[in-house]
Amino acid sequence: MASKLRSIVLVDDNETTSFLNNRLLSRLEVAEQVYTYHKAEQAYQQIWGEEKDEAATAKAPDLVFVDLKMPGMDGFEFLKLYSSLPPEVREKTVMAVLTTSMHAADTARVAQYEGVEYLAKPLTEEKLSKLLEKRF
Repeated sequence: MASKLRSIVLVDDNETTSFLNNRLLSRLEVAEQVYTYHKAEQAYQQIWGEEKDEAATAKAPDLVFVDLKMPGMDGFEFLKLYSSLPPEVREKTVMAVLTTSMHAADTARVAQYEGVEYLAKPLTEEKLSKLLEKRF
């Protein structure tokens, strides 16, 4: 990986998972800033909610990890909203699903969204390195 990412967002309702992922990202120093959200709605609103302009694009995170199974808005709804953003907004952010589900129906649903990475929990240094090499 050439340079440090500006920001990474973790969206997961499991606080232990978020804590461990946050620790891993901090230890590896891959991003200047890591933001954690336990609710997908809140994350979406914070990242892309109000502004659909240059300001939203400018502050868009480089990488977002989203869990699929969450109460309220789940990862699929999050991906659906993300995929409806303008292409110039979407191209600023790499979207990665981080889930315990290896269910064929889930992988197929995620595969409908172009360019979305699919990773099995737990996030490891190796998985992160491969993702960063592939996408950055």
